[in-house]
Amino acid sequence: MKKISWFALLLLSGFVISCSKTSSSSGNLYVPTSADVTSNATLAELQEGRTLYIGNCGNCHALVSPDAHTVNEWKTIIADMAPKTNMNSTEISLVTKYVCRGKQ
Repeated sequence: MKKISWFALLLLSGFVISCSKTSSSSGNLYVPTSADVTSNATLAELQEGRTLYIGNCGNCHALVSPDAHTVNEWKTIIADMAPKTNMNSTEISLVTKYVCRGKQ
């Protein structure tokens, strides 16, 4: 009986850890500035995309730096992950603009 309890506790701990937000990871993400503005993304859009990225993507897993993937890789990742969120198409577009640094 003790083995089952420890096993259940271990499983629950693993689930909580894997789906918990890591506060330190958002501090490592780039914060958009006026230098990041492109013809595809305003500063306000990039900032809102960052907020949405942290608030939605960071709810289930550690956040990945936008520099970790190419624009095409990010588009594939966003297309795969977006349906798992409650974000609407405008919010998804803002997150995409942020992680792609406005280079769409």
